[in-house]
Amino acid sequence: MSSARKERNGLVDWIKAIGIALIIAIIIKKFLIEQYVVYGESMMPTIQNGNRLIVNKIGYEIGNPERFDLIVFKANPKEDYIKRVIGLPGDHIAYKDDKLYINKKPVDEPYLKEFKRFAGNRTLTGNFTLEEITGHDTVPKGKIFVLGDNRLHSIDSRHIGFVEMTDIVGEANIRYWPVDEMKVFNGFKKE
Repeated sequence: MSSARKERNGLVDWIKAIGIALIIAIIIKKFLIEQYVVYGESMMPTIQNGNRLIVNKIGYEIGNPERFDLIVFKANPKEDYIKRVIGLPGDHIAYKDDKLYINKKPVDEPYLKEFKRFAGNRTLTGNFTLEEITGHDTVPKGKIFVLGDNRLHSIDSRHIGFVEMTDIVGEANIRYWPVDEMKVFNGFKKE
């Protein structure tokens, strides 16, 4: 075999390899994971403006969101929001004296401890019941109730209503930027 033919075969092999790698990357981006840059302060201090996240897009194709997951969802045709799942279908949600009650039982929110320290004596969430702000006694089937961790500066289910399960893009699993603040998010249990 001539050296020109070997070079051509080597070039064809490289083009094939690059083509296959691109196809795999497109499939991964389309169906499995997505990269997001966070704009705004609604999830502070958990997630800061400018943080970069990896969002698992396939997890909710297999299962359902769990309470306290960090999710990205289609808020409108132009914007995706990141918020924390607070209420699941069938849940009754209320806040009284800055304390979360789910189905009339108090629930701890450890992810708010740092923010409460900064807020001092200010109330973060405010008193409300689900019925007062949505007209529903419980979270309807096929929907969830979400809040930002920065309750004083978050547009969330208190303002936009319930989030349709079909509008969920995926779960924020990893903050990879800035590198020194890299973190794997695993809901309420491990934060």
